[in-house]
Amino acid sequence: MAEYTSTKLDPDSHLLLDQPLLRLPHELLRKNLKSAQRQIEMTNKSVTSAVQASNNHSPADTLASLDATLAKAQNLTRKLEALQSEEKALHKQQKARIQHLEELHEIPSLSDVKYDNWSHARLDRLLVDYLLRQGYTQSAKELAQEKGVEDLVDIGVFEECGRIEKSLQEGKTQECLTWCGENKQALKKIDNNLELELRLQQFIELARSGEMKQRLEAMIYARKHLAGGQDPKFALQAAGLLAQPPDTPVEPYRTMYSHGRYEDLARQFLKTHHELLTLPPQPLLHIALSAGLSALKTPACHSVHALQPSTLTGAPVCPICSTELNELARNVPYAHHTKSYMEDDPVVLPNGRVFGRERLKMLNEKVGTKKGKLRDPTETSGTEWGEWEIKKVFIS
Repeated sequence: MAEYTSTKLDPDSHLLLDQPLLRLPHELLRKNLKSAQRQIEMTNKSVTSAVQASNNHSPADTLASLDATLAKAQNLTRKLEALQSEEKALHKQQKARIQHLEELHEIPSLSDVKYDNWSHARLDRLLVDYLLRQGYTQSAKELAQEKGVEDLVDIGVFEECGRIEKSLQEGKTQECLTWCGENKQALKKIDNNLELELRLQQFIELARSGEMKQRLEAMIYARKHLAGGQDPKFALQAAGLLAQPPDTPVEPYRTMYSHGRYEDLARQFLKTHHELLTLPPQPLLHIALSAGLSALKTPACHSVHALQPSTLTGAPVCPICSTELNELARNVPYAHHTKSYMEDDPVVLPNGRVFGRERLKMLNEKVGTKKGKLRDPTETSGTEWGEWEIKKVFIS
């Protein structure tokens, strides 16, 4: 009797990897709202102060103050209009993503042609995400446009992220500091020290020259940005750097003076950026592939016997042991099998390989092994053993 395999679609299991699809627009909308509130509060405070101060001024000064206040209000209007346009684009993006996920719930079976279309759209999303994370922004844009998935991918977010990462790698910290200022409250909530690390790097550049004027500026800078209610570790590191020349062999100051620290800052920024926007630290394509590879992986994979499949045994190509996916699959967990399959009357050869007795004899007949001798049909060495050397396998 043939084994029955269910083709019923379980949408919830498919959506485990698609959580960032809805989380990111939600985080961006929240950030947009906070920015609007901050702009309104700052302008309101400034306008209120200006109006109160104009009561004691002359008519000309009062008129000038009112003109300045009106200019501030108009500037606020322009900023809010820009934020509103951004909000509309995010709502459009969110609607498209919800509709994309709803389509999956309307598909009854894995064999339905609609599921193939949906799966291709998801693959396009994963490929665009991978290209964006690798820095191939233009290729990602063209692929998203060609496949019509612009609203299902986050090109703008990764474009900004890549620009800031590149500026850090080039030894520039100002762009990243601006980003930290825009996300100051969110960074404080997760107790992140990225801004202090950037301030310390600016201090290092001031102290690196060794000139007295620059060192005095470094001291003033440290008192302003690294002392006070901040983490005392950074103030102590700054004090230690002032006592050490740039070519010092003493650790950790030698490493801190090194230009390689910019690479560390770039990696820290990426980690912080993804954590803040609830993005996974690795490409979604890798996560999806790892999940699929884990479902196929067995203890026999990556063993000394996991060579190219033999044409004699008729064994299919193992994706885990293939050249393309071998390294990616190396660290994924083994599949959880509730049932195992074993050939009838299993025996083990001296090299540790297990076969069914009848199948082993049939394969040896094909390769022309001498009577009373047996060999491993998957190996090319041709080592032969006597039939008395094989052992029966008992499974408890």
